[in-house]
Amino acid sequence: MSRPASSHTDLSLVPQNRVHKDDPDQVLLSRCEQTSERTFDITADWSRAHSLFPVRDRHDDPMLLVETVRQTFPLLCHDAFEVPLGHHLLWEDFRYSARTPALLADPDHPTAVDLKVTCKDVVRRGRRAAALALSIVVRRAGVHLGTAHTRFTIQAPAVYQRLRQGRGDARAMMADALPLAPPAAPQDVGLDTFHNVVLSPTDIPRRWQLRVDVHHPLFFDHPVDHAPGMLLMEAARQTAQAVSHPHRVLPAAMEVTFHRYVELDTPCLIEAHPAPNDPHGRARVLVIMRQDDDERFNALVTLDRAA
Repeated sequence: MSRPASSHTDLSLVPQNRVHKDDPDQVLLSRCEQTSERTFDITADWSRAHSLFPVRDRHDDPMLLVETVRQTFPLLCHDAFEVPLGHHLLWEDFRYSARTPALLADPDHPTAVDLKVTCKDVVRRGRRAAALALSIVVRRAGVHLGTAHTRFTIQAPAVYQRLRQGRGDARAMMADALPLAPPAAPQDVGLDTFHNVVLSPTDIPRRWQLRVDVHHPLFFDHPVDHAPGMLLMEAARQTAQAVSHPHRVLPAAMEVTFHRYVELDTPCLIEAHPAPNDPHGRARVLVIMRQDDDERFNALVTLDRAA
């Protein structure tokens, strides 16, 4: 490991590229302390977060929890597993479960969120990590907010370019992106404005086209050669809300598999399928994204009714 177990870093002093962001105002993490060879305590600051993830149905957005967890991946890779900047993190799978009652937005809640991270199944290529799994427990003021588990691989730039087969130039791919498709009605996907709508309606029930705005400040904070994972999960959430309309729902959990990249220059179609209720009786929706008749992404979304 690159740091002794007692070390800690104030991330307000660390460049935002440590969490793969260009905009410093999008950095959520504020402290990282290594507590053993494979465990870390990380603190996030949600004081500025609601400008990025507005409160929905009086709850902090579960996607805020997801983005907070996502930022731990590059941070630990670069600071603890000797991965150079410029390497690519490739998501394989991700799942989270949130306690939606604990996510009720309250102005008296502290804005500091604590993440206990355990690293598992570390695969190395030389000194640096080449693959990694994380298990994360998230709390606020001692109250359990949720858990997350993920696995991803890490590729050097030259290897990544070979994997992308000529599609690895982020600026070129964004320039060739499809024209922005018409948005679904915001109220159908649980929003108040068109700005964050990532679904475009089609003539087929329970089917949408992914709406990719390459100028969106959150999803495309920096040039990317494919649709980012956070965009795909937001689309899964909006799809689950659309099939639940007019009832308002919260994505209490997701189980996500990333099969292949979703490209920017080809339509991506999204299908929603009913799934059996979870063991607690909560409704679930299976969201599948296809491109060129090839399944690229799927998410099993578990729903809580919004209060």
